[in-house]
Amino acid sequence: MRAKTDVDVAGRNPQTFEEASRLVKHVEGLFMPWDFEGLLAGFTDDCVVRYAEFPEMHGKAELDKFFRGRAARQKEYWLKKDLRLLMGNMIANSWECRWIDTKTHKKMWGWGMEMWTMRDGKIAIWEGTLNFNEEGKRDTGIV
Repeated sequence: MRAKTDVDVAGRNPQTFEEASRLVKHVEGLFMPWDFEGLLAGFTDDCVVRYAEFPEMHGKAELDKFFRGRAARQKEYWLKKDLRLLMGNMIANSWECRWIDTKTHKKMWGWGMEMWTMRDGKIAIWEGTLNFNEEGKRDTGIV
């Protein structure tokens, strides 16, 4: 059973930077270890997800498949999220993560930004960027 924050119990969007920060940290905790039920509970049934190069996803069933696919590929997943912006029903956060790729066994790290459009205390639209590389390699090869 997942712990609830005062934000999601109220069924309303965060109203203050402090409330939004607690929500972001709560979501961070649901990824370590992967709490699929808890993560999905934070999204509206009709959610839309636009995440990096992945095809746009609609609804919790597609999001669940996405989360489980990531979890299967990411051993010893670690995540840190930081609130960057609260404006109306929008929350922006930056994040960084580390994991061991289960196929290549390489240590990986990633970072990015997310925008959440909130509705009734849940994420209705999740838009995110993703940058990743093998740990210790920061050169993208782009000149």
